Amino acid sequence: MNRRLLLSHLSLILLVLLALEVPFGLVYARSEQSRFASTAEQGAMTLAEVCEDKVERGLATDLPEFARNYARRTGSRVIVTDRRGVVMTDTTRATTAGTDLSAEPDIATALHGGPTTGTRTDPASYGGTLFATAPGGSGNAILCAVRTLYPLAAVARKERAMWTALAVVGLGVLAAVTLIGFTLARSITRPVRALERATAQLSDGRLTDPPATDRGPPELRRLAASFTRAATRLQHLLRAQQAFASEASHQLKTPLTALRLRLENFEPHLAPCAQDSLDEAICEVERLSRMVQGLLALARSENAAITPEAVDLDAVVADRAAIWAAFAGEQHVDIAVAGAKAGPVWAVPGALEQIIDNLLSNALRVSPPGTAITLAARTTPGDGGRTPPVVELHVTDEGPGMTEAERQRAFDRFWRAADAHHDGTGLGLTMVQQLTRASGGEIALDAAPRSGLDAVVRLRPARASATRNGSAALPEIPPPHLCSTDSNRSMIEGSPGRQP
Repeated sequence: MNRRLLLSHLSLILLVLLALEVPFGLVYARSEQSRFASTAEQGAMTLAEVCEDKVERGLATDLPEFARNYARRTGSRVIVTDRRGVVMTDTTRATTAGTDLSAEPDIATALHGGPTTGTRTDPASYGGTLFATAPGGSGNAILCAVRTLYPLAAVARKERAMWTALAVVGLGVLAAVTLIGFTLARSITRPVRALERATAQLSDGRLTDPPATDRGPPELRRLAASFTRAATRLQHLLRAQQAFASEASHQLKTPLTALRLRLENFEPHLAPCAQDSLDEAICEVERLSRMVQGLLALARSENAAITPEAVDLDAVVADRAAIWAAFAGEQHVDIAVAGAKAGPVWAVPGALEQIIDNLLSNALRVSPPGTAITLAARTTPGDGGRTPPVVELHVTDEGPGMTEAERQRAFDRFWRAADAHHDGTGLGLTMVQQLTRASGGEIALDAAPRSGLDAVVRLRPARASATRNGSAALPEIPPPHLCSTDSNRSMIEGSPGRQP
């Protein structure tokens, strides 16, 4: 922002300088040339009058010496011709005496009584030559003609000196304006930079250095004051939410546990016909307990500021597949690991394990016996600029799958398909999406090629040499138990609906 303000300021000053200095330089150069030409013309006319007087008095032999004196005094070249245009003397002796110049335009004009001034190119003279030709006499009594030639190098030197002076003045003005503009830009943007730092701190979870409200322009001071009030209010709300999440986890566990124990104590005293109702009540209490714990874990994960780190995706996939193989075997479902090695990816600590656990739990719940669940990793190379490389983890089952409408709503909290037959709370995929986004990735649900669902987790690849950064631990998501009389398995909470 400083650079933009400074460039805009300098651009305006540069335009002003150009608008002032260029016309001034052109006018000065034109006036200097006009003054020089006028002086040369006056000198030529004066010299012609003197030469006419000498010719008229028969002192033509004095003309060479007189012309040389004049040429030395003025730094010019003098050529004097008689009334026929024949050279009488040339101070440089470049034109010999007796040469006829009557055909040259300026001499011809002078012999007819008219003065002439102009410039001509002279290779021996830098910048050309100014000539001034005047008649010696008037009317029909023209006794001689005088041509004076002045090199324009002196005028060119004056013009160059003038342009140099203007350039130095302009650079000095630009330097002074740059210093002043940089100081002003920093003073104007200092509150903006303070707001930027405060915003970065707030995004990390805590505002430790609020922006000053007594510096900068009035608009920025008001903005800083409004931001500080909003940040203070937001931090208060976050602390209140965090305090609720930590306290409610203790306050809600005790009554739910006591309620389950009391229900279980009824079992010896109930008639056999009421046993099914008791089992259903206990199952609902367990489901309520899982839902409460899932909500608290989700709240803690949303409030925590967690930094992603490099995690070996291949190792985590192999570990979770080995752990879930036993549970899958009880349902006669295979868990297969396919695809090439993906290497390390960026993920928050513990998130990758929980993501895979939730997706495998969901897939296992809907997989018919004799089918398989496949975990496959694949690296999608980027285009070298606009699209970065991505590592995709596919968790594919062979269950009934989901419709397009169900896949769009699957990440909503508490949503479950109308034909769901398990006791899920509808928070599994919400937590998976939260953990994936906290890791800098995305998750999508696609239809499997044959049948079932393909859950695709896209994460950023990390270099193999990436170091592990210190970061806050992810809040533990307790594994709720499946309420089933046929199994004692403990699983991670599943997603809403028929699929994760």
